[in-house]
Amino acid sequence: MEEAEPSWIEPERARAEGTANVLSTAQIGGWRERGFAFVDGIIPEELLKRVIEDAGSAFPEAGSPEATATADFGSQGRFVFPAESGAANEITLHPRLLGAVSDLLGVPIRELRLTQSDLWPKYGRSRKTAGQLDNQDQRIHVDYPNHTLVHPPPWEAPEAVEIILYLSEVDECGGATAAVPRQGADDPAYPWPIVASPGIGALPYLNDRTSAEALLAKQAPEVARFRAEHLYPREVRVRYRVGSVLFYRHDTWHRGTPLESGTRRLAQNLTFRKAGHEWISTLHTGWSWSMYRRSRLMEQLIAGASVDQRCVLGFPAPGDAYWTEETIAAVEARFAPLGFDARPYRS
Repeated sequence: MEEAEPSWIEPERARAEGTANVLSTAQIGGWRERGFAFVDGIIPEELLKRVIEDAGSAFPEAGSPEATATADFGSQGRFVFPAESGAANEITLHPRLLGAVSDLLGVPIRELRLTQSDLWPKYGRSRKTAGQLDNQDQRIHVDYPNHTLVHPPPWEAPEAVEIILYLSEVDECGGATAAVPRQGADDPAYPWPIVASPGIGALPYLNDRTSAEALLAKQAPEVARFRAEHLYPREVRVRYRVGSVLFYRHDTWHRGTPLESGTRRLAQNLTFRKAGHEWISTLHTGWSWSMYRRSRLMEQLIAGASVDQRCVLGFPAPGDAYWTEETIAAVEARFAPLGFDARPYRS
C-alpha cells in the first residue's frame, strides 16, 4: 500500500529577547496539550555558527569513508556536556533556552536540572548497516524507557522537556523528526499507560521501522494494529532549518525519518527535568567527574556561570541549607581563584 505524502509543520518564532517569557502562550499550550512545540529564534546566529564550525571539524564529512563507520547516536563523548566546544556548553546553559524550558514546565529556572546534552551527526546511507537496530528509518516510539526508572505521570503533570536543536537544513539532508500531535484527553493515540512500543514490557527492542512492525505483527498483533491505525497515519514532520528547536516530552510519540543518502545532519540533543524528580536519570557521567580534566574546564564553567546556570547543574541555590559561613568560605577557596563570586550565597 502506497503511503500518503507527509504532513509538515513550520517553526514559529520565539518571543523577542527581553520579554517576560521566551515562548508565547500558544507555544507553551501546544507543548502541554499536543506534546511538542517547534520554534525558531532561541539561540543567537553567531553562537549557532560557532557550534556548527566546532562540530563540522570534529565529525567526518558526509560521503567520506569514515562517515560509514560513524555511529548515528551520540558523539562518543566528544560533545557531551561539559564539552571541549565552548559553543556547545553555551547553548546548553543559554539563558533563553533555560527560559523556554522554564516556561514549559512552569517552574523557575533554579528548579530545573540538566540530564542530557550531546551533539552528534547522523548520516544518510543507501543501505541499512545495523539490521534491526538501524537508526535510519526509526519505528515510532516514546523516549521515557531510557530516561526514567518509572512511567511518566498523567499528561497534565509533565516532569521533563526534551529538546532537539537542529544545526542543518532539512531541504539539504532530509531526516525530519516526525511526531504525533495529541488531540485531547480522549485521543486514542495516547491511551494510559503508554506501552505499545518495542522495548517496553515484554516487547523486544528493535529500532528499524520495518523490522519492528513486522515482529509486532507476529508477536503482538493488537499492538501492531494500534500503531498502524493511530500513530503512523497521524504523524507530522518538522521542516527544520539551522537554529530550529523541537521541544517535546518523554511521552510524545515520535521518530526519526531517513536522511538523503550521502548527507550529514548535525543536531544537539538536550533534556531538562524538574528538581526533585530523581527517577529521571542523568544520561551522562556526572558533571563533577569532568573536574579530573587537566583543562579545568568544568571548574572555570562553574566559576563563571550565573546563579541560575549553576542551579541547573545541581549547585545549591542561595538560601539552601547547605550554605553556612563555613561552606561558603570553603567553596570560595575552591573556586574564587577562577573568578567565583560568593556574594549571592552570603546574602
